[in-house]
Amino acid sequence: MKVGIVVFPGSNCDRDVSYVTDNLLRMPTRMVWHQETDIADLDMVVLPGGFSYGDYLRCGAIARFSPVMQAVVQHAQEGKYVLGICNGFQILTEMGLLPGALIRNRDLHFICDRVPIKVEHANLPWTSHYSQGEVITLPIAHGEGRYYADSDTIKALEDGEQVLFRYSSANGETDETGNPNGSLHNIAGICDRTGKIVGMMPHPERAADAQLGSTDGLKLFQGLLTSD
Repeated sequence: MKVGIVVFPGSNCDRDVSYVTDNLLRMPTRMVWHQETDIADLDMVVLPGGFSYGDYLRCGAIARFSPVMQAVVQHAQEGKYVLGICNGFQILTEMGLLPGALIRNRDLHFICDRVPIKVEHANLPWTSHYSQGEVITLPIAHGEGRYYADSDTIKALEDGEQVLFRYSSANGETDETGNPNGSLHNIAGICDRTGKIVGMMPHPERAADAQLGSTDGLKLFQGLLTSD
């Protein structure tokens, strides 16, 4: 599986993802500059975290107009994999590739922490190396990570088993005490109806190397590596 990591002006987690896919998992990986339009060689595209275009207007609002994003839409329409992490998740919602929006955190503060995350469904390649209901710990770092959508959209996500990750307590309780940013239904990550497009606010790439104290995020990438 060949991975492409999109680099926008302001991206700062692109090399972190590359370290995981290229150095740790030996997946063929290339950096894709935001002005590129040909990504036909890629099986998986990652929109990394950071502050694309300085987060002007709102997070992801300008990045959606980058030339590469039309190629990403085509990539998704061909049934290939797309992963948006943090700012990448925000871009996917701006593009309409995932429903809902990421808005200002409940307390209007930037949050940088490691938090418990509950794996809701383990039946997709992304989550196949986890167990359903497993609680993992992943870093978060965002000011606009509060997932919001109208009630019909939330119901459709829940009914379609598209909520993959929720913020939780250490023992897996998904109540308000385990919700760091006020996301509706404690949503930390979702997928589209095909299961091929995933957006998540936590950073799995920052918890993928034992030298950093955790490998909880590595399983996400390993699942894709063994999906074909």
